[in-house]
Amino acid sequence: MTTRLFLLFGLFGYALGSKLPDVDCKVIHLKYVSCVWSQEGTSEVNYTLISRFSNENRKHVCTNVKTECIRPYVETQRFNSFNTTLVQGNHSVTKKHHLKAKVLLNPPANLTVQYGEDKSLWFYWNQTLTGCVESEVRYRTNNKSWRSYLLVVGRQSYCINLALHTHHELQVRSKMEKTCGESEFWSDWSEPVEWGSNNSTDPHPQPGSGFVWTPLLSALCAVTLIILVIMLLHHERLRVIPVVPKPALIFHEEDWLQFSKGLKESLKNNYNERACPVREYCPVSQSDSESSSSSTSSLTTDQTHCSVSFPVNEPEGLSEPVSSSASTVSCKEKELQESV
Repeated sequence: MTTRLFLLFGLFGYALGSKLPDVDCKVIHLKYVSCVWSQEGTSEVNYTLISRFSNENRKHVCTNVKTECIRPYVETQRFNSFNTTLVQGNHSVTKKHHLKAKVLLNPPANLTVQYGEDKSLWFYWNQTLTGCVESEVRYRTNNKSWRSYLLVVGRQSYCINLALHTHHELQVRSKMEKTCGESEFWSDWSEPVEWGSNNSTDPHPQPGSGFVWTPLLSALCAVTLIILVIMLLHHERLRVIPVVPKPALIFHEEDWLQFSKGLKESLKNNYNERACPVREYCPVSQSDSESSSSSTSSLTTDQTHCSVSFPVNEPEGLSEPVSSSASTVSCKEKELQESV
């Protein structure tokens, strides 16, 4: 009885050990083929995987692998049938795969967000395969439930209306679209990009420091620039065209201390000059002049170099001209001569 039990358990264990795992293959980002067979974790048994596309002459062999085999891929090979054979010891299992719908793309990278001129949030990302790729975005506000939207083929941007005092979060994923052989697998979601406050419990979260401070800093820079320009123009005006003081304010009392006493006296106005006497001369006839020549010689006149003589018109009937200095005497002298 005991021998029969051991034999029964041995046969059951052999049956379990002879069953090989199923192989699942995918085309990763149209660059290579990945075939895995252990879904539970790391296997302790080594396997050999033999694979070949229908248009290939040679088989590709992965030896002593535990859970995965990676082999090269050539463009458009996914439209051909693909055969694999998993070998472990004396046991093997063969499977035929159709890889056209088994394409798994890498998630989009370099996801960024910008505040647009139309007061909207613009999200941008990079997908190395631009053609034949459709994308799906999902976003949420204030950590609420996600909302998803499909985009047109080849598009790598998305716009949402900015809600103030709201936290925005967005992710993107991609897959092959129908016209190029639609894949049944979406890529993983990209790393999330966020805009706004991270504190969902704050009843008044801020949309972002750049949104608030950028206009203020721009206005402050503009005002500072205007003030500097005004100061520069004022300085240039004083340097090129100096201010000329009023003539009355050129010399002050303290400025006279810099000059000598003689120079100061010479610069002062002198209104004490000797006055020049002016006398009026009256014309006399020639006969009166001759009769009084003897008496006039004894008289002295008080003429000086400052005396001013007025020209006398010649009397009619005189043949010789008489000079003004010889034919004129003062009215006072004439009166003295007549009295004698």
